[in-house]
Amino acid sequence: MFKKIGLLLLVFIAVVSLVGCGGGKKAVQIKGSDTMVNLGQSWSEEFMKKHPDIPVAVTGGGSGTGIAALINKTTDIAECSRNMEKKEIEIARSKGVDPYETIVGNDGIVVVVAPENPVNKLTIQQLSDIFTGKITNWQAVGGPDKEIVALSRDRNSGTHVFFLEHVVKLGKKGNNNEFAKGVLMMPSNQAIVEEVSGNSAAIGYIGLGYLNDRLKAVAVGKTVAGPYITPSIKTVGNKTYSVSRPLYMYTNGVPSGEVKTFIDFVLSDEGQKVVLDMDFVPIR
Repeated sequence: MFKKIGLLLLVFIAVVSLVGCGGGKKAVQIKGSDTMVNLGQSWSEEFMKKHPDIPVAVTGGGSGTGIAALINKTTDIAECSRNMEKKEIEIARSKGVDPYETIVGNDGIVVVVAPENPVNKLTIQQLSDIFTGKITNWQAVGGPDKEIVALSRDRNSGTHVFFLEHVVKLGKKGNNNEFAKGVLMMPSNQAIVEEVSGNSAAIGYIGLGYLNDRLKAVAVGKTVAGPYITPSIKTVGNKTYSVSRPLYMYTNGVPSGEVKTFIDFVLSDEGQKVVLDMDFVPIR
């Protein structure tokens, strides 16, 4: 069901060609979320077919990287898999940047294990206990007598922030839960894919668009009684899967000029079809 999502290097080559051969025209710069980087590159590829005169350059690094670039005025668009924090907005405004938020899609955060792991479902509380180190052996959640290897995205990731707030802290403000010291911080969704697919004791979380047949998605329940919902385009779209979130683009003020042209494309039916093609969830 889920399509391959290798990096679209041709987009980068196209941008270089346009910049190098098109009279040195400055590209629209997009930086940020690693969850969204392949989606952003796909949008750029389709956009440049319609607008070959507007080059677009997309790079990742994490939502925090995109926000920092927006604040420092080194990007036109920050792709983010989380909201900008109040403190970040205050810093931005102190530097003459007025962050403007546009929701461009939706995503489910998928808890994954290796296919040979017999555990098929977990509650939010069990997940919190695993990632805080209260549960350290698979036997405690119906699995084999094996020590759990827990993997997280690194702290610069919007996915890390969302999972911390909504799963590790159980969605409760003031909760002091944190990731256990033994949780391995991974630099990207793909790094978690590679580690979990080759380690039957591992558990991690990734964006929905990164799920493939080398992994098994764990059904998640709010309580022991269930229901346990498996993440999919349908269950994220109808909001029955609880670990899901919007995807954002932030700009300095209301988009205008070529940046507006690009974001208008992203929000169009054609742009939202790209969201679906990349196994994310359209806004409508």
